[in-house]
Amino acid sequence: MPTVSVGRDALFAHLGRTYTDDEFDELCFEFGVELDEVTSEREEATKSETVKLSKDQIAALSDEVVYKIDVPANRYDLLCIEGISRSLKVFLGDMDAPSYEVLEPSHEASSTMTVVQANVDTVRPYVVCAVLRDVTFDPERYQSFIELQDQLHRNLCRQRTLVAIGTHDLDSVRGPFTYDARAPGEIKFVPLTHTDEGREFDGRELMEHYETEPACKHLKPYVPIIKDSPLYPVVLDSEGTVLSLPPIINGSKSRITLDTKNVFIECTATDLTKANIVLDTVVAMFSEYAARPFTVEPVTVSYVDAAGGVARSYVTPQMYTRKETAKVDFVNSLIGISVESSKMADLCNRIQLGPARIIPDGQTGEDVLEVTVPPTRSDILHAVDVAEDVGIAHGYNNIVRTVPGTCTVGREQPLNQLGDLLRDEIGRAGYTEVLTHGLCSTADNFTALGRPVTAAVKLSNPANVEYEVVRTTLLPGLLKTLQHNKSMSFAGGFKLFEISDVVLPDSECVVSETVVGARNSRRVCATFTGPSSGFEIIHGLVDRIMTLCEVAPEAGYVASSGSAYKSVYCKEGWEYTIRELRGDGSYFPGRGAEVLLKRPGGDFEPAGSFGILHPDVLRAFDVLYPTSAVELNLEKLL
Repeated sequence: MPTVSVGRDALFAHLGRTYTDDEFDELCFEFGVELDEVTSEREEATKSETVKLSKDQIAALSDEVVYKIDVPANRYDLLCIEGISRSLKVFLGDMDAPSYEVLEPSHEASSTMTVVQANVDTVRPYVVCAVLRDVTFDPERYQSFIELQDQLHRNLCRQRTLVAIGTHDLDSVRGPFTYDARAPGEIKFVPLTHTDEGREFDGRELMEHYETEPACKHLKPYVPIIKDSPLYPVVLDSEGTVLSLPPIINGSKSRITLDTKNVFIECTATDLTKANIVLDTVVAMFSEYAARPFTVEPVTVSYVDAAGGVARSYVTPQMYTRKETAKVDFVNSLIGISVESSKMADLCNRIQLGPARIIPDGQTGEDVLEVTVPPTRSDILHAVDVAEDVGIAHGYNNIVRTVPGTCTVGREQPLNQLGDLLRDEIGRAGYTEVLTHGLCSTADNFTALGRPVTAAVKLSNPANVEYEVVRTTLLPGLLKTLQHNKSMSFAGGFKLFEISDVVLPDSECVVSETVVGARNSRRVCATFTGPSSGFEIIHGLVDRIMTLCEVAPEAGYVASSGSAYKSVYCKEGWEYTIRELRGDGSYFPGRGAEVLLKRPGGDFEPAGSFGILHPDVLRAFDVLYPTSAVELNLEKLL
């Protein structure tokens, strides 16, 4: 959760109220945020273990009380004092939620952004813009303006990789503006930094400067985002002056000062949706300081192709309001309350989801709550989100505790209970438990294991090649764990295990069709890696698991393998045996076995496999020692 630091006195001035620390803590709880800490600059410096200041420096710091407030990660409208105070005032009923208005542009030149599409597509393809007119800054507002940008960069913007915000004094530059990408050597401008004031850099020199200059260490993490790109993105005015080199730094010429009246905002991005959310958030927070509060002027963004023609265009900021619905009965049942329809609509006004109204469902006649989602609430995506906010407005402490209407006894699911018990026993056998990722590449899941590519649950838009499919076996995760732990000592053998789920399409399973077309299957997988790794070690683990599950070895299997005799504690009619596994490229020929399980009244069916992994498999995962492995289907052991 992001933590926002606000001065107590400044916050109370915005609210027009004062509270004790305990009273404000209670207000935060009621609103759905948390007062994490009450501190001050001086106290923070005294406690800090990373930044050491002299006594004189500490004495010079402010002792103003600072509230550190934890806000939900999806509430971007609460990342500054303006957003927090405004939301609390609406929640307390001291003001109505503001209505945002997009005006007609007052100057055509400053309301145009031309994008050279062929160039920017190679590095940062999107840009959105807005103009705030007649804004009045003071030191506190200016500082909050900067801090909001920093908060957004850390959170939604993912350290500027997705979106980078640039703000400029519109009166110091001249539109129309251009967004382009150019070779580093062609870019000449004076950056907005506290060192080397007035010095001009080209793009390559600037990257090297920020990587090595101690005073610019706060910019160093952003250098790799574009450093190796053949073209660097730039925003220019009509005179060719570079206003910013996103996502690194703005230019000195267009710096924002306390005297700035008109602000030009540009957000360059690799994700257009997030860029619009960021721009709408900045505009919504600081348009309240405009001469006409909560107004903004739009900018037309036009993409030109190689021939100079307009390929496409759009107008930003969007500042859209939209409608979302949730059935009144659904909201009441989800929260555990019984609120009348009219009162529920009133509650929505406290959480900036108004105006709200009640409309009848056309088919069932049920009351449906229709809310108005402002541009600041991009977190409202579903009826559940509406219900959550209604619960906040109603008050968690006002929800009456009730006894469930059913009489049941809770207990662990048998499959989970079996997994927990096996974890303890396998751990006692010297194996270390790991928890690996449920997504993997097609190559790791099939090809690297020497198995043909078969049906698997695929992601339609994976983040990268490592997250193409949902795993159908636990083995790749263990082998990748070995791959990344080469520094461990393998002299005495390295034992790993995992008990988790794989996901199989229904077409591969003997089950009826389901809504999602796939089902989970609980597996146990273990590996033994080292110079002495052999078939007998992993074979012993198979026998141990079967003994713990009270499954007896078949009579013929006992005679041929020397396994433990049939115990009086084994379940009646349950037996297991093994046979040579053929046609599975994961195991060394002749050193792979299939585990067969027989239930009462049934025949022997496959329940898993074990053996010594093929050298090609080990090579594919860069495992340096012989490895034996076992994978069993736990659901067949219940």
